[in-house]
Amino acid sequence: MRIGWAARFGPLVLRQDGEGDDLYSAYLAGGEMSDPLPREGVAQDSAAAVFGRFLVLGVEHIIPKGTDHILFVLGLFFFSLRMRPLLLQVSAFTAAHTVTLALASLGIVTVPAAIVEPLIAASIAFVALENIRSGRIGWVRIAVVFGFGLLHGLGFASVLGELALPRAQFATGLIAFNIGVEIGQLTVITLAWALVARPFGHRPWYRARIAVPASAAIAAMGLWWVAERTFL
Repeated sequence: MRIGWAARFGPLVLRQDGEGDDLYSAYLAGGEMSDPLPREGVAQDSAAAVFGRFLVLGVEHIIPKGTDHILFVLGLFFFSLRMRPLLLQVSAFTAAHTVTLALASLGIVTVPAAIVEPLIAASIAFVALENIRSGRIGWVRIAVVFGFGLLHGLGFASVLGELALPRAQFATGLIAFNIGVEIGQLTVITLAWALVARPFGHRPWYRARIAVPASAAIAAMGLWWVAERTFL
C-alpha cells in the first residue's frame, strides 16, 4: 500500500515502526505519496534510496520551498560581484549551517522554532542592510555570516528532527540532505549571476540601480517576516 494525503493539509512525516535500522521514513509534501509499503512486516530502505530521497529533500528545502533561505543567499550575492567576497561568505555560511544541522539533528542542540524563525528573518534584513551601507568584505562581515549560518542550520534541522531517522540511516540522510541544500544554494547563486551579474554587473549604475534597490527589497521582506513570526 501507499500512504499520503491532500496537498492542502501540508507536509506529512511518515515513519515506520518496527525493529531494525533500515525502516522506511519519508517527508511527503505537495500531495506526494509514499513508496509502496508491505501490509505485513517492514519495508527495507537501502542506503542508496535514503541518499536519493534526502538529496532531493535538501534541494527542495531551498528551491522552491525555502524562500527565506533564498533571500539570505541573494543578500550575500548582492554584497559584491567580486568572487573572493562571495566565496568567503558562502564558505562561512556553509560551514556554520553544516555544524548546527548535525548538532540539532542529533538532539545535542535544541532551540524552539519560535526563537529560530524570527532570528532567521532578522538575519536576512541585516545582511541586506549591510549591502547598502558597504560593499567591502571584512572579517566582521564573515563572522556575522557565520553566526547567521548557525541559525539557518537550526532551521534546516527541523525537517530531519521530525523524521527521527534510525541510527543506521542518520549519517546517510544528513550528508545527502546537506549536499542537497548546497546544490540549492549554488543554483540560486548561479541563476543570479546569469540573470543579473553577467548582463548588468559591468554597468557603472549596477550598484545604484540594481544591488542597492534589490537589497532594500530583501531587507523589507526580512523585517516583515520578523514582525509576522514574532507577533502574528
